[in-house]
Amino acid sequence: MTPPEPENDNREPSGSLSATVRGLTQNVVRAWRECENKRPPLVRTFTPRQRAPREKALARFIDSVRTEAKRPPRTGDEAGAVRKRILSGFENLARTAFDWEDRHLQGLLASGFDRSALEFTRMARQFDPSVQPGDIFQGWRNVWVMNGLQTLLGLPVRLTPAIFAYSLLYPYTDNVLDDPAAAEDSKRVFNERFRRRLEGREIAPSNTQEKKVFDLVGLIEGQFDRARDSRVFDSLLAIHHSQVQSVRLLRASEAAADLDVLSIVLEKGGTSVLADGFLVAGSLTQAQVEFLFGLGSYLQLIDDLEDVQADAEAGLLTVFAQAAGRTPLDSLTDQAICFGFSMLDGLQSFGQPGTEPFQEVMRSSTIQAMVTVAGRAVRYYSRPYIKALEAFSPFRYAFFDKQRRKLFRRRVLLERLFESFASVSLT
Repeated sequence: MTPPEPENDNREPSGSLSATVRGLTQNVVRAWRECENKRPPLVRTFTPRQRAPREKALARFIDSVRTEAKRPPRTGDEAGAVRKRILSGFENLARTAFDWEDRHLQGLLASGFDRSALEFTRMARQFDPSVQPGDIFQGWRNVWVMNGLQTLLGLPVRLTPAIFAYSLLYPYTDNVLDDPAAAEDSKRVFNERFRRRLEGREIAPSNTQEKKVFDLVGLIEGQFDRARDSRVFDSLLAIHHSQVQSVRLLRASEAAADLDVLSIVLEKGGTSVLADGFLVAGSLTQAQVEFLFGLGSYLQLIDDLEDVQADAEAGLLTVFAQAAGRTPLDSLTDQAICFGFSMLDGLQSFGQPGTEPFQEVMRSSTIQAMVTVAGRAVRYYSRPYIKALEAFSPFRYAFFDKQRRKLFRRRVLLERLFESFASVSLT
């Protein structure tokens, strides 16, 4: 097969969302610029005395999970008992470390977020017995985001065919698009064929990987009608276009001056969560569109800060990786947190009555995530700045990193443990 011409990489989707996405990208870039040289409105700090019980609760929870992983359940009943113990431990951690109240916990534990993730695991294994645990857990993250959107919209929290398909779709496509070792021609061929399939064209898969991707698109088509729910498919074309654009960030030989890195990064994150919203609701108001795009842009920045070292070493161009090692990330991180606060302002017009507790958890945890991931990149900050930022974390950075590493060393056992929960009856 002859690869398509390089200019196809930059072709915008033909759907009606393309102009909207351009405007949304301009808006979030403007909001980012407005946060330059501003101190983020972080308020609550933690003293050593306040941290002590929080760190004790985290260590106890991590140790309990590690202990459970050493003794994997052998039956569905045993897996159910382990699951209940872990949920109970998480509830205690949330109350002690994050000051969650009953109303916060009920909004999460009683809504079925964990059931949705377990059902996703079951369906992923049925769809593809060879699916990698890492792809399943990457999918969990998106399932939870989409379940959160269901909560905000007043919809039942459940795993729909579209949520399943979209949450598994991008681990598969990312494996192709984000692979620095893959040939550019093969990426262009895949991107072109994938785009045509998203447009609804009949196209036979050329290999097993393509068949999986095309079948997942088919699951979305089974839930949404292309004529009636056109914006669902427009949003998929929009994220595809953004993914293709982001591949350019992998080309270390391409001068950063020739790329609008900020716009590419923010658009990729924005279109991803915007697609989440359309796949959950089918249609969205303009205010909801603007909020979801801004939220996705901010979440992308969190992901990029979390991966800053690996990205910098790989030559991947992101907002943080560009500066890492050249100048401290102090001001960029302040700008990103300020940007997050700005994007979350739209949350108040998004949620349905009765979702206030969930909104509170979402707002605090999303901002805290940026503070936390900065602690994994201390080498890229000035000492005074990282010490000042750490004061806003309920855990010392070194302590949290130690606990994270303890879990990471048990990652294979943990993957097996959490997959065993898929055998638990959810009735």
